[in-house]
Amino acid sequence: MHLKNGYWTKELLRTMIKILKTIISFLKKKIIFAYMYIHERIKFLLTIMLNCHIIISRPKLIIDQIFFIGNKSISIISASGLFVGLVLGLQGYHHLKRYGAEQTLGLVVGLSLIRELGPVITSLLFTGRAGTSITAEIGLMQIGEQISAMEIMSINPIKRILAPRFLAGIISIPILVSIFNVIGILGGWIIGVLFFEIDNSMFWTLMQEGIDSRDILNSLIKSIIFGFAILFTTLFEGMKSKHSPSGVALATTKTVIIGSLYILVLDLLLTTIMFIN
Repeated sequence: MHLKNGYWTKELLRTMIKILKTIISFLKKKIIFAYMYIHERIKFLLTIMLNCHIIISRPKLIIDQIFFIGNKSISIISASGLFVGLVLGLQGYHHLKRYGAEQTLGLVVGLSLIRELGPVITSLLFTGRAGTSITAEIGLMQIGEQISAMEIMSINPIKRILAPRFLAGIISIPILVSIFNVIGILGGWIIGVLFFEIDNSMFWTLMQEGIDSRDILNSLIKSIIFGFAILFTTLFEGMKSKHSPSGVALATTKTVIIGSLYILVLDLLLTTIMFIN
C-alpha cells in the first residue's frame, strides 16, 4: 500500500512538472512576441520621426499632403460637426428644461464638443476617411514595387513618402477638430436660439464664462496625440501589408480597428490626466 501511494505521488509530481514547463514555455513565447511587437513599432516610429526634418528642406511635400489629407476631409468633418451640434442642442435643451437651466445650453454644447466629442469624433472620422486612404496607397505602392524601386535609386522612401504624410496628418487633425467644434457649436446655437428661442446673449455669455483657455488647449493636445497614433497606425499597416489585394484590404481594416482603439484608450488616459483634478 505504501509503495502504491509513493508511485502515485511520483506520477503526480511528474504531471505537475510537465504542466509547469508548458506554462513557462507558453509565457516565454508570449513575452518574446510582445517584446518583438513593441520593438518593431517603436523602431518604425523613431525612424519616421528622425526623417521629419524634411519639413524644412521640402515643405511642398507637406503642403501637398495637407491638401490631400486635410482639405479633402473638411466636408465630412463639417457635416458631422453640424449634425452632432444639432443633436446635442435637441437633447441638451429637453434635459436642461426639466431643471429650468435651458439658458446654459450653450455652455453644455461647447464643453461637450471641445472637451470630448470634437477630438474623438474627428479623429475617428479621419481614421476612416484619410487613414484608410493612406494605408491603401502605401499598400498599392508595395504591390507595384514602387517602394523597392525608390530604394534601388537611393531614394529614402521613409523621407519621401512616410514622413510627409505623418507630419501632414498631425498638422491637419487639430485644424479639423477646431472646424468640427466651431460648426458643432453653431449647430447648437441654431437649435437653442433660432428653434427654441433661448436668449442669444445668455447662450454666448455663459459659454464664454464656462469655457477657459485650458479646455481649448487640452482639446488641441488630445488631437495632436490622436494624430500621432492614427498616422503611426496607417503608415505601419501600409508598409507591413502583404503584397496582394487581400493583404491591402486586411491592412485597411486593421487601420480602422487598431486606430479607433488607440483613440478611445488614449482618450480615457488623457481625460483622466487632464480633468480628474
